[in-house]
Amino acid sequence: MHKMDFQTFTKRYDISLERICRDIFRSRDKTIRIKKEETAVKNLTLILDAALNLSVEKGFDAMTLRDLQSRSGLSMGCLYSYFSGKEALLHLMQYQGRNLVRDVLHEVLKDEAIPQNKLEIAIRAHLYLSERMHKWFYFSYMETKNLGREEARKAIESELLTEAIFVDILDEGKQKGVFFFTDARLVAAIIKAMLQDWYLKRWKYKKRQIGVEEYAAFLITFTGKALGHFPSDLMSGTASPNHSSAGGEQI
Repeated sequence: MHKMDFQTFTKRYDISLERICRDIFRSRDKTIRIKKEETAVKNLTLILDAALNLSVEKGFDAMTLRDLQSRSGLSMGCLYSYFSGKEALLHLMQYQGRNLVRDVLHEVLKDEAIPQNKLEIAIRAHLYLSERMHKWFYFSYMETKNLGREEARKAIESELLTEAIFVDILDEGKQKGVFFFTDARLVAAIIKAMLQDWYLKRWKYKKRQIGVEEYAAFLITFTGKALGHFPSDLMSGTASPNHSSAGGEQI
């Protein structure tokens, strides 16, 4: 596995707001009334950027379409060319965010065969995604409470889907004798909670002058040790010579 850092990740994978808006247009070209792609993508970028900023400032539930119209600089008629109301906009943003995270995680993992490397890649990719798309991740987490029953169910399924990626990696490592634990689902849930802590409590890490690379390295080392590996093992693809299966199942 080639060493992946935040800079390499952002160059290799397009996770810009423009890319998201282009995906929205191409998947919904029959419902969006603006048919010129470049115009539609430009306006969608203004709308989503304004919605994310307003959500951080006052909460999506408190945001009005008039707020969105004023912040985006677009007319009310233009807004309605892309979605029918706030509920439809919330659905659109949640749906697109879930798809992007899922697609990128599958993309970064597809060519890796070593479980230890897969674990590191998945941790780094998730942290880098949330670093690059911090407002989107924060919005998605905080606004789940405002979703209808069906959308809330989808949001829960999306979180479980992300955890399932880690469960699969953990189970594969256990089968190959390189990870040691008792319940993959619990381990995956703990990893996911530590990943969420990064984007939900950034103020805490900023105050301590901890950047995404330092946090990634810590989480990889912490997880590796808990699973029966020393830090160097995560990149080597071999078990520590000082560790045996007699060491016990640790989590």
